[in-house]
Amino acid sequence: MKLKSFTFGIAIVAIIGSGIFSSCKKKEVEEKDTDTSEAVDQSLAAGIVNDMTSISDEAAKGNVSSFKAVESNAILSTCAALTFDTLLAAKTITVNFGATNCLCNDGRNRRGALVLNFTGKYKDSLTVITITPQNYFVNDNQVLGSKTITNKGHNAAHHLVYEINANIQIVKADGSGTITWQSNRQREWLTGENTATWIDDTYAITGNANGTKVNGNTYSVNITSPLIRNMAVSCRRYFTQGTVELKPSGKATRYIDYGNGACDNEAAVTINGNTYIITLP
Repeated sequence: MKLKSFTFGIAIVAIIGSGIFSSCKKKEVEEKDTDTSEAVDQSLAAGIVNDMTSISDEAAKGNVSSFKAVESNAILSTCAALTFDTLLAAKTITVNFGATNCLCNDGRNRRGALVLNFTGKYKDSLTVITITPQNYFVNDNQVLGSKTITNKGHNAAHHLVYEINANIQIVKADGSGTITWQSNRQREWLTGENTATWIDDTYAITGNANGTKVNGNTYSVNITSPLIRNMAVSCRRYFTQGTVELKPSGKATRYIDYGNGACDNEAAVTINGNTYIITLP
């Protein structure tokens, strides 16, 4: 009788233990971390900041009418207007996209203005360019804050290098709230420096950043292999290769891979060994 009771007790414990194990496994599956929103926000901010630099490059070269007629690869289109103020020692260029959306040559809608202040010529060492948005929107996302671009001269590979510091806020078009993004990055001009066209330009971006999501959660970003921006028409909207390590507060590190050079709008995000494909904004 005691033996039967003992055996029965073991069976009950085994059943309970099995239930707990099964419950834990179910909870583990339910709590699987699949959140790629930090990766999407980081890509949105990085893309907007990078495009501000490209726009300043183009504005420094001339007038908008020449961009569409001569340089179809330019971001700026004829619905943008340039105003030059050269009376002071520092040259100021205002790029005005107008009060309604202006469809630019890169396929993005912009409105409002960017004010560009140059302390010297774009290709001169130590020139500092300050870019300030004024009621500026990209695809209906409002962009606030500012960024500076400092010409650091040529490196050992004879490539021009620019230090880029940004402190921006993006009020998201979907009404979900505001994200912040601060970065310190270096932009190396790999090809195309000595030609008048943008179509052969490529850049390598290195450095780090940090930001906050709309819910206030923070994250840090470190570029682990250079992000490549190819300015050919079919490629210029997105990074074509490079990897990023993104660390959200209280969550596992996300590893973002922008690919192997293909011109597309996708990136792979790996979380806890599981990989997810995101569409770049």
